[in-house]
This record gives sequence, structure tokens and C-alpha cells, in this order.
Amino acid sequence: MTVNHQVGGSSPSSGAFMSNTKNTKLVIIEDDKDIRELLVYNTSSLGYQVQSFSNGESGLKHLRNNKSNLLLLDLMLPGISGYDICRIIKSDPKLKDLLIIMLTAKGSEVDIVKGLELGADDYIVKPFSGSILSARIAAVLRRVKKTDSKILNFDSLKIDIGKHQVSVNNAIIDLTFSEFEILSMLAQNPGLVYTRSQIIDSIRGDNYPATDRTIDFQIVGLRKKLSTAKKYIKTIRGIGYKFNDEDE
Repeated sequence: MTVNHQVGGSSPSSGAFMSNTKNTKLVIIEDDKDIRELLVYNTSSLGYQVQSFSNGESGLKHLRNNKSNLLLLDLMLPGISGYDICRIIKSDPKLKDLLIIMLTAKGSEVDIVKGLELGADDYIVKPFSGSILSARIAAVLRRVKKTDSKILNFDSLKIDIGKHQVSVNNAIIDLTFSEFEILSMLAQNPGLVYTRSQIIDSIRGDNYPATDRTIDFQIVGLRKKLSTAKKYIKTIRGIGYKFNDEDE
């Protein structure tokens, strides 16, 4: 596996920025020694507390015994794969809230959708620059820090923004991070039509390696899980999607 050595970009000079990151604990699981060292250098330079591991087993052991905020996870690992690590984390009540950014040379649409469905918060395709890495880490952390106690009720559908929880007929629905982000964004702006590109930019930010079909896949999965409440998500042919809270 190769990675563009742009990943070793310059470190920021702002002391204020570094003071905002010093309490954030990052874990890196990457088997390639050169890439791992570059990732440690870049993230440490940004002020994060960093621990790195060359395989999934040791990385998972650390995560289970130490409170961490974000995981930078390579997918092509010896032994247990990055996909399996993500699946294990999201099924563990003590770890399921851990943020995960997947780092991989596998940039096909199928690979990206698979990562998102497993609960990854972002997906960066190699090679990437140091500036892209730092921006994407900051964006993921920023989204989570936006606490909101708002609860949206639409008959059988309830969306608790603060708890990141959705229920239909009082039964909690297990959504991936992306599915929840799409649903909450649409539900907080009922009646407004969003293009697929606008949805990508809103929940993932610029330069995210996703296509219109990626969003379509996410909508299909979301509707299936919402069951009878899927009626609220309307397809606007040739444009995109909207949340409709009015009977038609």
C-alpha cells in the first residue's frame, strides 16, 4: 500500500488552536510503519494526544481500557480487518460513541458505502495531504460538539437530536451515523428540497469522496429502517429529497 507523502504537511502555528485540541485523545491503527509515523507526527503537531498501533488486536485492547475520542482506522490490516474493527466498536455499548475516520486506498463507491453503513464518521481515501487530514478531523469533532437538546416529534416518529436517537412507535431504531445525520437535517428543515450534493456538503463537508448514488444508498437503507415512518422522506424526481411533515 502506498500513500502520498503530502500527508506530512506543516504543523499549525496557532497556540489557541493547539490548546483546543490538547484534551482530545486520538488512536491510530495503521500497519504501514512509515504511514503510521507520519500520521502520529501530523496529529501530534496539531496538539492531539496520540496513541498508535500496528494491528487491530492491540488497538482494540487499548480502546477498551482507555477513554478515547477518535480513531483513525486503516482498513487493510493484518489479522482482523478495519471493517471488522469498526463493526466490533459500534456493537460495543462502551465504545459505540467513539468517532471513526477510515483511512484507505479503497476508494470505490461500494467501499465507501460499506464503511458508512458500519458507522464510520468519515472516510478519507489515500493519498491525502496533511491539511485535508487535519480539516477532516476538526470537522468530525466539531459536528459532535454541537450539542442540541431539540426533540422533533412527527406522530409515530421521534428524533432526539441531543441523544442522537430515533424511535418509531416508541421503538428505538438503530441508524448509522450518516443515516441519522441525513434524517435530522431533513427533519429540521421540513418542506425544503435538498439536492444530493447539498446533503453531502451538509453532513460531510467539502471534498468528501461520495457520489449522488452514495446518498441514494443511504436513503434506501434509512427508509427500510423507518418502516411506516418512511413516508416522511420524499423523493423529488430529478432534484433530490425533502422531509414532508404534512399529509398529501
